[in-house]
Amino acid sequence: MRILVLGGDGYLGWPTALHLSQVGHDVAVADNFARRQYDFELGVESLVPIESLQTRVEAWKELTGKEIGVYVGDLCDHDFTLEMLRDFRPEAVVHFAEQRAAPYSMIDRKHAVYTQVNNVVGNLNLLYAIAEVDRDIHLVKLGTMGEYGTPNIDIEEGWLEVEHNGRTDRVLFPKRPGSFYHLSKVHDSHNIEFTCRIWGLRATDLNQGVVYGQQTPETALDDRLATRFDYDAVFGTVLNRFVIQSVLGQPLTVYGNGSQTRGIIDIRDTVKCIQLACENPADAGEFRVFNQMTESMSVKEIAETVARNYPGEVTIENLDNPRVELEGHYYNVKHTALMDLGLSPHLLSDTLITSLFDVAKRHAHRVKLPALQPKVNWRTHASPVQET
Repeated sequence: MRILVLGGDGYLGWPTALHLSQVGHDVAVADNFARRQYDFELGVESLVPIESLQTRVEAWKELTGKEIGVYVGDLCDHDFTLEMLRDFRPEAVVHFAEQRAAPYSMIDRKHAVYTQVNNVVGNLNLLYAIAEVDRDIHLVKLGTMGEYGTPNIDIEEGWLEVEHNGRTDRVLFPKRPGSFYHLSKVHDSHNIEFTCRIWGLRATDLNQGVVYGQQTPETALDDRLATRFDYDAVFGTVLNRFVIQSVLGQPLTVYGNGSQTRGIIDIRDTVKCIQLACENPADAGEFRVFNQMTESMSVKEIAETVARNYPGEVTIENLDNPRVELEGHYYNVKHTALMDLGLSPHLLSDTLITSLFDVAKRHAHRVKLPALQPKVNWRTHASPVQET
């Protein structure tokens, strides 16, 4: 199968491209390298050094004999997007190419507007390009569990059967996103569903939980194939931050009381989910939603798991929460579709956390301590949160 991975230089896009190539698909990647520019803007960098995309692709060919095509450009440029699809003629397009951080979108008006324009316009250009080039192309789009928020009912896989005044209908599950980034993903989902219904496109929307882990079997083959390890308060995941803080002897900084619960997933399962979605495409006209997560944990539980597994003393410190989010909320997510397709999940384990400690220790000299502290406040139009 010919698969085009958009955002193929990123944390998830790169290991996904390697995995798809390794299992026998003909893969190309596209990127505009915006994620690398965010590092320059914020004065941070991946804990694990990452090579240029060109070096990565060359290393992959050297090690495996497999080629990955490269397109450099921006989805907000419709001409580029259209010509890329015409040139590569993919059977599936995996869409990772969006600004992915909720805190980044909440810095100020400029970053909120940038996030929504970049994400929504890029996705809309892609939909138009697919409609023009080949409506049989299967769009596999990375969404987020954050689209749903934390409703006081079970979260279904994208759709909800509703009875109202004696009548029933199947509707998209109500959304209550928690940031301008998550809002952009909601807009994407609605635009994709609309084009499936009106133009007959086929799409799978993957509402993904928080991803943890830094290695897949493919990236572990050579240091040149490494993907990102973000730990800062803007782009880093909470597990990564806790691992770094443990290694450095810093308190684990839990926002609020830590009862906020989220879906989580191992990076090895993410790449497998993408493979399963591509190899089992949606029908023409179908907007299919999978909740891409394997378990749920509270922030407090994640902190306690890290502290329990670190071979040394670890303390936990509660900070005022810079985000606006419910604590002590109900959270029950249906996530059976990918299991039905054959996913055998990795659950958060002592072994994985130990391996992350090893990665953090190896590169601890690259940590910038101020980057661990939150500076973006949801409530005040980006007045900086005071460092503690």
